[in-house]
Amino acid sequence: MAALDELRDRLDRIDDQMAALYQERMEVCKEVGEYKVKTGRKVFDRQREKEKLADVASKITGDFNKKGIQELYQQLMSLSRKLQYQQLVEAGALGRLPFIRIDDLDKKNARVVFQGTEGAYSQAAMQQFFGKEVKSFHVRTFREAMEAIEEGAADYAVLPIENSTAGPVIEMYDLLDEFENYIVAETILPVVHTLSGLPGASLSDIRRVYSKTEALMQTTTFLDEHPGWERMSVVNTAVAAQKVLKDQDMAQAAVCSSYAAEVYGLTVLVDDINDDDDNSTRFIVVTNQKIFLGNASKISIRFELPHQSGSLYGILSHFIYNDLNMTKIESRPIKGRPWEYRFFVDFEGNLEDAAVKNAIRGLREECKNLKILGNY
Repeated sequence: MAALDELRDRLDRIDDQMAALYQERMEVCKEVGEYKVKTGRKVFDRQREKEKLADVASKITGDFNKKGIQELYQQLMSLSRKLQYQQLVEAGALGRLPFIRIDDLDKKNARVVFQGTEGAYSQAAMQQFFGKEVKSFHVRTFREAMEAIEEGAADYAVLPIENSTAGPVIEMYDLLDEFENYIVAETILPVVHTLSGLPGASLSDIRRVYSKTEALMQTTTFLDEHPGWERMSVVNTAVAAQKVLKDQDMAQAAVCSSYAAEVYGLTVLVDDINDDDDNSTRFIVVTNQKIFLGNASKISIRFELPHQSGSLYGILSHFIYNDLNMTKIESRPIKGRPWEYRFFVDFEGNLEDAAVKNAIRGLREECKNLKILGNY
């Protein structure tokens, strides 16, 4: 049996040959890219790649090696495509992205819609971003808010998309896919729950506590200290505060923000009853215009993929190759198409960056129904 050092020497010699052949292969791929730039040919030829994988596998013996050579060539062809996408971008063949750069949002004259009622966390987030003097109105549902900006009744909507403890607001992803509205900014609001009751009430008076289901879950530790209290779920925390005021029952209290307590004239009986001190909600600012701020540093996209081995892996390689940091990924099933999924991805970058343009070019070629949801 050959010594280990001898085997390693043989591997090194083989690797030297492979490295030289790789260099030669990429030079030819570069010429192919130049030809495609000149002739307008598409980079991604799915049928050609399928035939190539079958061909190389036919030249190899053993199931393990057949699968391995196909995986190797998938990577080689992926690198070739990325090189060619880069050539297309450098040649200006990407075209202009349908988003207009602006310097600032007109917050002073903006009409803004939020979901919920007076005192809702969404209203607090809206005022945090636009200021307390903002012209605003509220609607009952997220859908109504999206309809309001799509129809032009409002310039912007402020909507929750993710909570640090409860996770994503799944409905928002579906609505971002359905409506032609776009994210232009975001704001993160600390969620600090209080127990608030009528003026003059004390903890010993309380028998029933109202709030949104998630808020009741986020304050379980405090509420468990009072096993005699009945927990009642309502639409949101502001509605809970509103109900306590309306019913004028000293035995009722609301888990709500201090902002909601102030709006409805309640007294904060216990402040900061969160289980998690770092509870916060990320709100997106949405408009019906394809615009982005010049200093935008995050991009949200959605795309569709078939339920096939390696399909997501191949798409995510575009972020890796272009050194783009992906910060979030969510998936949603596609209605009427079993086992197919729609993916939502957030990554760092600006639409004017060369690396972003290169990645988007590749994504457009290789996935279905790519939509840029916003740069903010």
